[in-house]
Amino acid sequence: MRSHEKRANVCPQTQGKYLVSVVSAVVFALASLFGTLLFSADTVAVAAESQAVAQVGNVTYTSVQEAIDHTSMKNATVTLLADVAESVTITPPKGVRNVTFDLSGHVLQADGSAAITVPANMQLIITGLGTVAGGTQPAVDCRGALRVESGTFTSDATLMRFAETDGTSAQGSFSGGTFTAPTLFNLLDDAKNLGYVTVRGGEYRGMIPAGLNTLALLSGSFSDTSNLAPYLADSFGLIPDGTSDGGTDGGMFHVGDLAISSKQTSVELDPANGLQQLSADDLLKLTETQLNGIADYRLVADSDQLQALNDQIDRAMQAVGKRKAFEAVSQNITITAVRNTSDDDFTDANAARSSGMPNGASSRGSANASGGAGMQLRTSDHDGISAQVTVTIKAIAEPEEPEEPGKPSNPEKPEKPEMPRSGSAVQALAIISLLLVIASAICAYATDRLRSSRLHN
Repeated sequence: MRSHEKRANVCPQTQGKYLVSVVSAVVFALASLFGTLLFSADTVAVAAESQAVAQVGNVTYTSVQEAIDHTSMKNATVTLLADVAESVTITPPKGVRNVTFDLSGHVLQADGSAAITVPANMQLIITGLGTVAGGTQPAVDCRGALRVESGTFTSDATLMRFAETDGTSAQGSFSGGTFTAPTLFNLLDDAKNLGYVTVRGGEYRGMIPAGLNTLALLSGSFSDTSNLAPYLADSFGLIPDGTSDGGTDGGMFHVGDLAISSKQTSVELDPANGLQQLSADDLLKLTETQLNGIADYRLVADSDQLQALNDQIDRAMQAVGKRKAFEAVSQNITITAVRNTSDDDFTDANAARSSGMPNGASSRGSANASGGAGMQLRTSDHDGISAQVTVTIKAIAEPEEPEEPGKPSNPEKPEKPEMPRSGSAVQALAIISLLLVIASAICAYATDRLRSSRLHN
């Protein structure tokens, strides 16, 4: 009985301790789980914040600016690892003056200022396929030196801005890439001089303002040619690619050597459709010959060859008038680009236009006409370039003589029977005579037989 009561008194205490242990274990488990969740969330957040966007050598960085700041003379290439919105300034460590930025197929989007700023006495080389997007800001502001070898550059305002700083000239060199903005190149706001910018290749869609006298265009393709004439260096002009009229529909003009092009290198004149003598301007229009560039040149047709063609046209016109035959004839004519050497050439050309003379024909009688985009003050090292066209005048056959009116035509005479030849007639008479002789002999024989019969009777 006592032992039973003792066991009964002990059980409640044991059960209480057991319950406390269970509750403590559950609370500890919940706390551990909650802590684990918090630690995991912090780890994910840190990982998200620390995603590598740029790399120098084998070391990655969470910002492009940090990567630039860790370049060295031994390794000064910053490679973009991901698309990022960040405005950076080329400020490498002391002693580093040249930084290469490899876009590596990614996008650097401006964030608050120009996407890339190049200070004075710094040089930046941009390579790789990728994009530098300025948005409402420029893609690049440069007071130092910028060299672009490839990439795509865009802006909704001015794409690239340059400036001299304290006598240090900004420099730009473009050998490839695609550049798109309302204004492609211009001065920084506080600049009086651009510096020296040279375009050696690439595709440029946008306007280049006038007055950037240290900008030189050596090669490349341009959508807007409105201000390009002063920037074309020496022997280079603009060649349209034929897709549109200068960029309004996406067409481009390509910078290249001065050249003459004729859409019709060989034309044919038909005297049956009427002929008239050709001036030099008529010849250029007929063959659609033009000077490709914006240049201070005019097109000149060889005057002796043109005169020879007009002489042949005169002969063909006379043949038509006299109803005579005319054999086909061809004439080659050389068209040459000749530099305007003085203001007199412009005066003559303007006088010709105002007086109604063929475009470009001067009062001095030279066989010339202006071509291309009109006369601009620019020189070239490629003087004397020429092209040749051929003009052919078709042959005229001599017309048949018409019959005189009122004269009856000769009626057809009846055919006379063909008389036998003399030899045939003699043969016929001989045969008839022989037949008559035979007939006479037969008659004589028959008569003799009748007489003999009567005597015997």
